[in-house]
Amino acid sequence: MGITKTEHFTEEQNEISSLLKALAHPARIAIVEYLLSVDTCICNDIVAEIGLAQATVSQHLKELKNAEIIQGTIEGKAICYCINPKTFKKMEHFIGQIFYKIDQQNNCC
Repeated sequence: MGITKTEHFTEEQNEISSLLKALAHPARIAIVEYLLSVDTCICNDIVAEIGLAQATVSQHLKELKNAEIIQGTIEGKAICYCINPKTFKKMEHFIGQIFYKIDQQNNCC
């Protein structure tokens, strides 16, 4: 299989693709759901909630943070994470466009 040629796509298409790829794991969805249910949390809280090894949770958190889906602050030895609302606004806009266009179509199939 060849290398994806991202330069053939718009910046928005590449960005949405990266966001969806980062979310495409059930553990990451569980982490996002947990973060939505609390104001902030510490990595150890997530480990207890998700039920995976600390190293595994840390790797998933890293992927979510690299995609800017979550953001974190360091408080002493603890890292507190929360949802990045700007990123979810971008996804909301993209998904909203999909539903708008679906509503405008005449069900061709």
